[in-house]
Amino acid sequence: MSLLFSPLTIRSTTFRNRLWVSPMCMYSALDGVAQEWHHAHLAQFASGGAGLIVTEATAVVPEGRISPRDLGLWTDEQRDALAPVVRAIHDRGSLAGIQLAHAGRKASTWWPWAPERGSVPATEGGWTTVAPSAVAFDGFADPVALDAAGIDRVVEAFATSARRALDAGFDVLELHGAHGYLLHQFLSPLSNHRDDEYGGSLHNRARLLLRVLDAVRATAGDDVPVFVRISATDHAEGGFTPDEAAVVGAWATEHGADLIDVSSGGLVAHQRIAVSPGYQVPLAETVRQGGRIPVSAVGLITAAAQAEQVLADGAADAIFAGREWLRDPHFALRAAHELGAEVAWPPQYERARWR
Repeated sequence: MSLLFSPLTIRSTTFRNRLWVSPMCMYSALDGVAQEWHHAHLAQFASGGAGLIVTEATAVVPEGRISPRDLGLWTDEQRDALAPVVRAIHDRGSLAGIQLAHAGRKASTWWPWAPERGSVPATEGGWTTVAPSAVAFDGFADPVALDAAGIDRVVEAFATSARRALDAGFDVLELHGAHGYLLHQFLSPLSNHRDDEYGGSLHNRARLLLRVLDAVRATAGDDVPVFVRISATDHAEGGFTPDEAAVVGAWATEHGADLIDVSSGGLVAHQRIAVSPGYQVPLAETVRQGGRIPVSAVGLITAAAQAEQVLADGAADAIFAGREWLRDPHFALRAAHELGAEVAWPPQYERARWR
């Protein structure tokens, strides 16, 4: 049997396969509210056989949005707009996840196809950003360092958004601790220059992530899977390292995380990344620690045989892909055919099944 198309059970949730859709920002929300685009975009992957579809980085507070066009989950209106998207995914046989996020110092930026670059000024709908320290991302506006009360509000916001996500019907909650956003900013010494209980040692730098995880796990209860996405290296001297990522992954598991979604980079503009097919898979294997920590792998995984080999090698327990799903929303149906795995097709599509 294909490993990629074998089921995976986490807590009370069984995933029909291990080929999943990564959260990918669409920059198409209005005041944080999902639009028709999100419905069509996400539901198509369920028709295409995905085991899990994770909605893009969804801000837990208005100032946590990467751009003014990001999804949010700080209001009931935003929750209610996502509920039919979740139902559409379920109706097509897939599970729905949501990535809860706060962009920190990388918030209030222009979306990728805007003619402008950098931070959105207040006159254009932007806002003041926050961070562990008053250190800007290169080319962005200066953030304000969070004080103790501000940190407490962040923790509460994640828990409140998690409650709304569950009420909307989501099956999986993922915390965004990667790609240079707020939780990652606390983890890395390149962005965290604090001298209090949230700075200095790795344990202190991980404190906010673990507090958020504790709050979200308490909200989720014992049955709902909770994932944590991390950047396992900053790809920059003096930054967060794979060995530190393995330690944080173990701590997160002790605090109730069920799977570590291993990515990399995004913290600093001067990062240097050698990109090649599967280039982040060794990071996942490091965090996995020989199978002690459940992990997913991501990063230019574009072919069925490649994804199958990652699992066969013991580097990961599941595969997240992004751009390949955009190129082919039926990636899982095609991959199953290539691997000789028998999977269910939507009855409306049966006439097109490869024989």
